[in-house]
Amino acid sequence: MRFKKPIVALSTAALLALAACGGGGGDEGGSDEGSGGSVDKDTLGSRSDAKDAEAEGPASIDGAEKGGTVTVLTLPGLTTSIDPTEAYYSDVLSILEGLMTRQLTQYKYDAKSGGQVLVPDLATDLGTPNDDYTEWKFTLRDGVKWETGDPITAEEVAFGICRSMDSETFPEGPGPYYSVPFLDVTKGYKGPYSTKGASADKPATDCGAVTTEGNDITIKLSQPFPDFDYWAAFPAIGPIPLDPKVSDPAKYRLHPWSSGPYKIDQYTTGKTLTLVKNDQWDPATDPARTQYPDTYEFKAGVQSAQIDQILLADTGEGQTTLTYDDVLAKDFRKFQTDFADRLVIGGAPTTYYYAPDYRKITDKAVREALIWATPYKDTTIAAGLLPDINAIPATQLMPPGIPGREEFNMLPDHPEWATDPDKAKQILEESGNLGFEIKFLWRTDNDTDVKAKDVLVKALTEAGFKPTPIATTEAKYTTERDDITNDLNFRSAGWGSDWPSGSSWIPPLLGTNPSKTSAGTNYEVFSEADVDAKIKDILAGDPAKAPAAWGALEKEILTKYLPIIPRFYSGAAMAHGSRIQGFENDSNSGTPTWKDLWVSSE
Repeated sequence: MRFKKPIVALSTAALLALAACGGGGGDEGGSDEGSGGSVDKDTLGSRSDAKDAEAEGPASIDGAEKGGTVTVLTLPGLTTSIDPTEAYYSDVLSILEGLMTRQLTQYKYDAKSGGQVLVPDLATDLGTPNDDYTEWKFTLRDGVKWETGDPITAEEVAFGICRSMDSETFPEGPGPYYSVPFLDVTKGYKGPYSTKGASADKPATDCGAVTTEGNDITIKLSQPFPDFDYWAAFPAIGPIPLDPKVSDPAKYRLHPWSSGPYKIDQYTTGKTLTLVKNDQWDPATDPARTQYPDTYEFKAGVQSAQIDQILLADTGEGQTTLTYDDVLAKDFRKFQTDFADRLVIGGAPTTYYYAPDYRKITDKAVREALIWATPYKDTTIAAGLLPDINAIPATQLMPPGIPGREEFNMLPDHPEWATDPDKAKQILEESGNLGFEIKFLWRTDNDTDVKAKDVLVKALTEAGFKPTPIATTEAKYTTERDDITNDLNFRSAGWGSDWPSGSSWIPPLLGTNPSKTSAGTNYEVFSEADVDAKIKDILAGDPAKAPAAWGALEKEILTKYLPIIPRFYSGAAMAHGSRIQGFENDSNSGTPTWKDLWVSSE
């Protein structure tokens, strides 16, 4: 999934996550690593693979109180679509899945392990595959409703799954990477709105891959997909109203119907989101979610330093406020020393990297020079991050802990986080590329991004490049960064596992993106036919051999082509006010455990 982080120069636009190991605020139970825990560098990319197919609702928390308003402050959040089919940034994904939408499966926080457990959601269990994983069957539970009071039907779930096929309408969603290659759809089907003859008024709702009978849903796949029960936890594999007047993408992205404990009261893209209780949600049907606070008020565009000061002061509304942004390095020690019970440190399987445009920076020597020129540590410090706490030096794409990962260095003679402008300049001179222009975005309304931009410009200049920073704003950043028709040739990205497998790293990040206008998740616009062929072979091969195959393919791609510049593995260092309870780290996304939050009366 895409991550968004306010304090990283050129950062991707999808939330954040830090790479310590385990739990959160430590109110009760759980891991003791929540406040100032150490970082286990060997398991940064580990995600829990625990499953409980028999989990039942209602979920409850001993001692939790009802009522109150949770205020959520963030710098970069809420700038991307909240349409469930399109949502693929960790902030929006976690908010939707935790508070608003329901899918076939979901995750539940386990206090004992500090990890997440895959449990049923709309379905009665985690699904039943056939012998070769080319067919999955789910049964929709009774009693689930939309916020309107209308029952959610199997046909609406089928429509939601088929809707995820529409890469043209939802190019930023996860569907192009998991539904398009796997669903066994009718020939020529390209989604409800992009199939020939279809439109928003008359969507093509039947893709041929999903059939229903009563509450039973059968999904047919064109190739084995052993991880489909994980994919089924995404909002993109959830119900969508069949009425085209409601589900029209232009409208639905602004107000998706709720099937979870909270519904939208007010939403302004990039600014605010107010959620209130959904009185049609039945806790007896939900094994993981709760509904303690009355209201959630999300406010975006708040500078990181201001957020930290509000939480450190812990007065008035600040006591019921939290952030899913990282606290700044200058404030981290204060939290750790004086307010450790309100500092939430935890892991997430995330890597941040620079992505040179493979179409425009065609000489491998230039990409090699960029690896030597990048000021890894200096930009990290300038951006307010903490080396070895929430910025762990990276030498490859997949973080430690991913099954099958091989440890290697893209350039054998390049130590981690080594910056050598003289060597970079020598490579440029010898290859005839001295003065090569590097064009990248920076956000004028992000204080730490401004500082990190200056550090990057200085380093690239010293290395013999011609840096050209292009100004944008936080609200426009995602759209402009993902536009591959503009002049940019150097982007920044952050990525986290969709589930614990190389299949959620290599295909979406290094497989050819069919779009001619949007980077999708392939921010470097990398495309090589031999790589695509090997990806296809692994996906169609023996699932037991896949982990090692993904690890070997990652090493081959990164050392042969140098398509990216790994920067650091990350995680979450979040904070909250003294009356916020139940705040732990969701190790799948480095965001709060929304399903467990409540507000104490004192």
